[in-house]
Amino acid sequence: MALHEKPIGERIDWLFGLARQHAAEFASPETQLARARYLAEHPTAIMALKCMDGRINIAIATRTPRGIVQPFRNLGGMFNLGWPHLGEVLAEYVQDIVHDGRRALALVTYHYSKGDPARGCAGFAFDTAAAREHTFAIRRQFEQVFGGGHGTVYPLVCGFETDEEALVLHADSGETLDVAALAPDEAPWLRQRLARLFPDMPGQVLNDLVPLVEGNLAHVAATRGRPRELDIEHREWTICLGRGFDFLHTPNLALIIGPYSPDLGDPVRKAAGIIQANMDCGRIPPDGFLLLASAPYVDPGMDRARAELKARFLSDFAAGVIAEAQPELAARMHVHTAVLDWRTRALTRLPD
Repeated sequence: MALHEKPIGERIDWLFGLARQHAAEFASPETQLARARYLAEHPTAIMALKCMDGRINIAIATRTPRGIVQPFRNLGGMFNLGWPHLGEVLAEYVQDIVHDGRRALALVTYHYSKGDPARGCAGFAFDTAAAREHTFAIRRQFEQVFGGGHGTVYPLVCGFETDEEALVLHADSGETLDVAALAPDEAPWLRQRLARLFPDMPGQVLNDLVPLVEGNLAHVAATRGRPRELDIEHREWTICLGRGFDFLHTPNLALIIGPYSPDLGDPVRKAAGIIQANMDCGRIPPDGFLLLASAPYVDPGMDRARAELKARFLSDFAAGVIAEAQPELAARMHVHTAVLDWRTRALTRLPD
């Protein structure tokens, strides 16, 4: 029986098992050393602003070691750097990078399906042009906050085609680099092509962008050799609210909402609508869905205690929004609250 067809209790147990497995692998000596070696060779910090759609996993699609790409998620990839919490988080992130003498590459993404518009971005009502235009608006905000010279933070607009999990890089000239259109034997010339497309990109950032594109080229070639129906169709049965969900690298399992928007109720309501539609169309069983809230912490004591309060607030808030918007769906809601140790990626469920 496929995972999405199993009873909700078994699916929830599987999900927390996946979290334990991810933490064990993240903290293993081999993974830790691989991460350290990668950062020594490619010091540019990489952040990805992306949709809550669980199909979009930049680390997997670029074959990048775990813990390198810092994700920021929201409905449709909709962000505004004027949002107080998001602005503070990004500013702190960039300041930490600058103190280490590093630069940052910000992948500002939208997504679409070339095979069927209905598999595109529900947050933008499947309007790819609107989603793309929004990413360019975010890019302009990055330039306003961190400088248009791109000396420290380079914002790069990227499409993500979910059928083949291929990147589409957008240059200021209007040109694009569609990884799905490249042959694997074109990899040796990628740096030259990227340098031509992005002439103002600092050399180190360019060096560190190349392995992402090379990894995506290899990943796309691999996706073409396996069945993809379950990966490309919406079958989400989990709503995640907060931060600390890197372990959910299985396509179409979860809708992940970052705690950034001043109006968190809107993405929660829309995520609940997607879950309801999945049930109505028979893509997932109608026996229930998971609402999981999480907040990360770095230090024990006060930092963890504050994370627990944040996570409980988020779960209570989201449960209330869903109960008000869709009471029948709320009756099938299984609520779990957790905190994440950022150093080890260990996810700990909090008692009810």
